[in-house]
Amino acid sequence: MKISIVTTLYRSAAYVEEFHRRTIEVARQITGEIELIMVNDGSPDDSLERALKVQRSDPRVIVLDLSRNFGHYKAIMTGLAHASGELVFLIDSDLEEQPEDLASFYERFRRGDCDVVYGVQQTRRGGFLERTGGAVFFALVDALGDRPLPRNLVTSRLMTAAYVKALVRHRDREFVMSDLWAVTGFRQIPMTVAKLSSSPSTYSVWRRIDLAVKHLTTSSTRLLYLVFYTGLSIFFSSICVVLYFLLRYLTNGIGVSGFTSQIISLWFLGGLITLILGILGIYMASILAETKRRPYTIVRSVHRSSRPAVEQMQPASLLDTEGRE
Repeated sequence: MKISIVTTLYRSAAYVEEFHRRTIEVARQITGEIELIMVNDGSPDDSLERALKVQRSDPRVIVLDLSRNFGHYKAIMTGLAHASGELVFLIDSDLEEQPEDLASFYERFRRGDCDVVYGVQQTRRGGFLERTGGAVFFALVDALGDRPLPRNLVTSRLMTAAYVKALVRHRDREFVMSDLWAVTGFRQIPMTVAKLSSSPSTYSVWRRIDLAVKHLTTSSTRLLYLVFYTGLSIFFSSICVVLYFLLRYLTNGIGVSGFTSQIISLWFLGGLITLILGILGIYMASILAETKRRPYTIVRSVHRSSRPAVEQMQPASLLDTEGRE
């Protein structure tokens, strides 16, 4: 059995060597046939140089060097598309998610009742504002999205080759990775893992807001229906108000004085129309991105060794002896 380990590199220079050592060490407990795919997502530091140094000393390492920074999700999809193992372990390289989780994921996978074992945090990390923002995001997704999202997901997950093959068949240009993981289906089992805070997050507040907007406008049709019914409700409400004032004028001779009501109505309807046009504009921008059919990423070069990457020695087993737990 072959295991492919896929990770991305972005400002990861400080972690490359340790990540490689710990990941290979735990993978060797499962099988001797290993490939470690590192995708350099246009990292501005010397992550690529350090990865190439590791690759020259270990033929099991494959380095994919992208032509620029395409983003975390697209770099992940590129790495998964190059994976050739019967099992694929996806994990970030910053060591916030521990490579040793592969052993517990594999033990759970061996029960044979799932195709994916994925990691979740027991509680969301961060301060009060970050946790509150996450709660608001998930509340909006549940209310406006077509599908609920699992809470507190991490990147690390162990997947079968069949699941990965189905996952990379998605060709959405604008997408949120957690949504694609869910819509791909198969039997998925969560496992609670610990996520450390060893490095600062590269996701700023505005980037998180952009992620939330992108998720809703690329995966939700409920939002469009909400806009439609909101406009329909305001239309009928305005007709009722007009009929009321008209009837009051005809029966009692009382007209509408002043411009206050008109100004408020104009502001309200103008703001509503602008909001609706903005939502439709975002959807149109997503459609434009899809119709361009540009590639996810552009791989500048692939670095792999010509030496055999399979260990000749018998791999250490997660069992004490064959067949004994």
